[in-house]
Amino acid sequence: MRQIVLDTETTGIDPKEGHRLIEIGAVEVVNRRLTGRSYHQYINPDRSIEAEAVGIHGITDERVANEPRFAEIADAFWEFIHGAELIIHNAAFDVGFIDHEFQLLKALRGEPVLGPVADHCQILDTLKMARDRHPGQRNSLDALCKRYEIDNGHRVLHGALLDAEILADVYLAMTGGQTALTLDADVGKAVEGGAAASRIRRLPTNRPRLVVSVPSDEEWAAHQAKLASIRDSAGECRWDAMGDWHSRPVEP
Repeated sequence: MRQIVLDTETTGIDPKEGHRLIEIGAVEVVNRRLTGRSYHQYINPDRSIEAEAVGIHGITDERVANEPRFAEIADAFWEFIHGAELIIHNAAFDVGFIDHEFQLLKALRGEPVLGPVADHCQILDTLKMARDRHPGQRNSLDALCKRYEIDNGHRVLHGALLDAEILADVYLAMTGGQTALTLDADVGKAVEGGAAASRIRRLPTNRPRLVVSVPSDEEWAAHQAKLASIRDSAGECRWDAMGDWHSRPVEP
């Protein structure tokens, strides 16, 4: 599954009052693994940025004065997100602004254009997910980082790309953690490049038997506790579908 973790920054809080996008940041996740692909763009909103908004994200009128307008970046942005599941914290806010920009673009071009987002992408709201899983608790991005022990010490002001990267870590932690089990990070790149066959190494049939390390009582209890944590976070645990494979090993 291709997912795009996305965040935006804006001139204010309500597009109905004429507020606009000024920054978009997004990172790509495929099969629960960050691919390294990202999209990041500052945007000239053709209007002033409210002081309260500057206090949140630190982006000033001068910073975006020479950036492209949304009409100039819309096609590249749409190509990056089209058909993916969008993972957004408080999705109604970001999607509302994105749809507003596409409506303005439609008026500018005088013909149907891209959007609305929900017609072309699935949308997953991590704020709603967090509220469902942690009712009555604070579920801001900072609070979730603390809850799931994700380092966000480098986050002083909001920034779209940085927040998207942090949200990707939060989402993966909330839903059971990263599931890329390769021992070599380069293996995934080799597969994407079509060179997987060159990394296959055949083992001799007369090789010695593998040594089976039997877990101690403490290790087995810790393993079971981790599986229970995954079930609680994700609603299921794929390990359970492995039949006898997940039973406790015994001495051969």
